[in-house]
Amino acid sequence: MSLWTATEIAAATGGTASADFAVDGVAFDSREVGAGDLFVALTGESTDGHRFLDQAFAQGAGGAIVSQGAAHPHVRVADTFAALEDLARAARARMAGKVIGVTGSVGKTSTKEALYAAVNRSPAVRAHRSVKSYNNHTGVPLSLARMPAKTDVAVLEMGMNHPGELAHLTTLVRPHVAIVTAIAPAHTEFFPDESAIADAKGEIFRGLEPGGVAIVPYDSPHRDRLIAAAQPHAARIVTFGLEKGADVHPIEQARAPSGGTFVTARVGDRELSMTVALPGAHWVSNALAVLAAVQAVDGDLALAGLALAELGGLPGRGARVDIDVAGGTATVIDESYNANPASMRATLAVLGHAPGRHVAVLGEMRELGERSAGYHAGLADPVAAARVETAVLVGEAMAPLAAALEGRVEFVHVPDAAQALDRARNLIRPGDVVLVKGSNGVGLARLVAGLSGGMS
Repeated sequence: MSLWTATEIAAATGGTASADFAVDGVAFDSREVGAGDLFVALTGESTDGHRFLDQAFAQGAGGAIVSQGAAHPHVRVADTFAALEDLARAARARMAGKVIGVTGSVGKTSTKEALYAAVNRSPAVRAHRSVKSYNNHTGVPLSLARMPAKTDVAVLEMGMNHPGELAHLTTLVRPHVAIVTAIAPAHTEFFPDESAIADAKGEIFRGLEPGGVAIVPYDSPHRDRLIAAAQPHAARIVTFGLEKGADVHPIEQARAPSGGTFVTARVGDRELSMTVALPGAHWVSNALAVLAAVQAVDGDLALAGLALAELGGLPGRGARVDIDVAGGTATVIDESYNANPASMRATLAVLGHAPGRHVAVLGEMRELGERSAGYHAGLADPVAAARVETAVLVGEAMAPLAAALEGRVEFVHVPDAAQALDRARNLIRPGDVVLVKGSNGVGLARLVAGLSGGMS
């Protein structure tokens, strides 16, 4: 059964179909088009998707949404972005299952992936999720448009960097369960303070369906603010966190030999013992949010626990990569996708518990506004506490951290990822554990790829 037919697309968007066709997927990046996909020719300030129609169909596109004449099977509309949103609304309207929305300053993609693994662990559940980090004004409608009609549980990530963005996205997603993972300094260039970030994240609750559940981080200093944002829209509010006052919290926890954590968790009136495979207190917190959401959609908690025990790190978000170095191997902790002060501290704490000599390649944290220097300098204590022997600091904004580390930790400060790769290659020894983390724009994913290509 196809995902969309031309007739369905035309009905959803108010467009006109040039021919009968059926598609099995949706894409707006021509480089990602696969056989049988619908290509949405979005237009923007710097590019026009109509220029890539031939390429999309050469790669096997089954049809397109366009706003101008085209030689390929298509549905023509007045505005292709509006049509993508219309298709998203139609996908959401025809789906009778449960929808879980996830947002937060840190941990939203990791929690989304863990939650998808937890609900998808049951063979009786047809699960759907946002891929990659498609969580913005184009990514969310794309993820919805890709959702099969017979989905039982959908897990959709929503992000924002300005007030009002989530207020709109949540009206498309219309979640039955809405999670805020954590509030932390991120995109502070666009917000006066952390309370404003909490308010913007709390917008997710406005889209809750009747009878919906809001899941809120109990340990957050903004807990009460988030609860207040949820109360007008949620039938029930569930808290999760490491403190015992949370509705979902650990009764006992201990470090596992594998580096993860053994946890016995209280989930409402139930107890669940499990292993959280990925290391760090932040992953215990993510796991508790997952359990809260699984219970909220009447999922199988035991299977969720098994999924958390089997979970591996994602590329750019905790994956561990063994690399060849002269005389042996070293381990890279790949956290290259993004960074803010809270996630930097959390992953440095994970590094601190790893056996071996510790090396940190740290890229600058972006969109922190006028408080950027203080946030960067504030990483000096976590770097020292992680027993980092050598640090490679990448980017101009790392200068305050370089100054704060003088006399405490050996470091080099370089302007870009290419020079960081050269320095890292000369620094890493057999048995080292190397944390690589920075804002995505710094390009440290290329450094991880370079190290993974071999250094011997």
